[in-house]
Amino acid sequence: MANMNEKTRTDTVSRREFLKTSAGLAAATMLAGLGGAEMSGARAFAAAGASAGAGASSHGAGIPSVTLNNGVKMPRLGFGTMTLRGDPGSVADAIALGYRLIDTAMIYNSETAVGEGIQQSGIRREELFITSKLWKTDMGYEQAKKGFQTSLDKLKTDYLDLYLIHRPSGGDWKGSWKAMVELYRAGRIKAIGMSNATLEQMNYLIANGEVKPAVHQIETHAFFQEDKEYAYLKPHGIQMEAWAPLAEGRNGLFTNSTLAGIGKKYGKNNAQVSLRWHYQRGVVAIPRSQQHGHRVENLNIFDFELSDTDMAAIAPMNLHKTQFPEWS
Repeated sequence: MANMNEKTRTDTVSRREFLKTSAGLAAATMLAGLGGAEMSGARAFAAAGASAGAGASSHGAGIPSVTLNNGVKMPRLGFGTMTLRGDPGSVADAIALGYRLIDTAMIYNSETAVGEGIQQSGIRREELFITSKLWKTDMGYEQAKKGFQTSLDKLKTDYLDLYLIHRPSGGDWKGSWKAMVELYRAGRIKAIGMSNATLEQMNYLIANGEVKPAVHQIETHAFFQEDKEYAYLKPHGIQMEAWAPLAEGRNGLFTNSTLAGIGKKYGKNNAQVSLRWHYQRGVVAIPRSQQHGHRVENLNIFDFELSDTDMAAIAPMNLHKTQFPEWS
């Protein structure tokens, strides 16, 4: 994932500005206030069971889960922390609202804040699903084990629910995977996977790895739907997870007319339609937000369902290219 650069900031209408200027979303904005926000979230959780689909199970405060290829249950909607450096309050607030999947990484420099936020929340560790990632500087068998322990120390936990190789584009990523397999078998990681890997790398692990990746976390959203990756992962039983599921607002996602037209039918905004689209595709999404109201809105996607026509209308939005070229 990447921070929005200055050019993108000027070219893109932010979600917050859109919410302020859109009369159609005024009611949603008011719900972000104290009291009403929590009630709105509670109504969404109550409706989750009816619209989650057959076979879905509940995790945490009503967010449905998916069962990974090793039997571990993972929430299908989580909270990203890439830009929340030194902000444990946002993590504690997200947990209080009902998020149970918390995604962080060494390179985000947010692991300490996540650990502190978890402590502030008062939620038992076993009720949470914590993900972190191994960065390039810790590639290799021995270094990966050290990097893993550093993440545990910062997070103030003795195990991770999911650990990913963040960007296996250099260094001894195979040695890193070997170390992660050992940590997995020792019970220190419940599931292991990849992030931003190539199909060739995934093929190698499937064919030669002692443990199949449980998750592949990649950039995917309405403008970059990754249909080839989507079609590849499903038959292999590897869960697709979206970083930047809202494209961080790039390319005008929060003001896109197609998404707005769909949302108008259900009283939802563009972000909610986007997250529901991920959910109905079976993709785990981890939107991040520094705004309490947005965190509430992102949870309110379980009380409506996109029709086949809606899903078909979103398909042509695919630009078949990354919206984060600085990470290519």
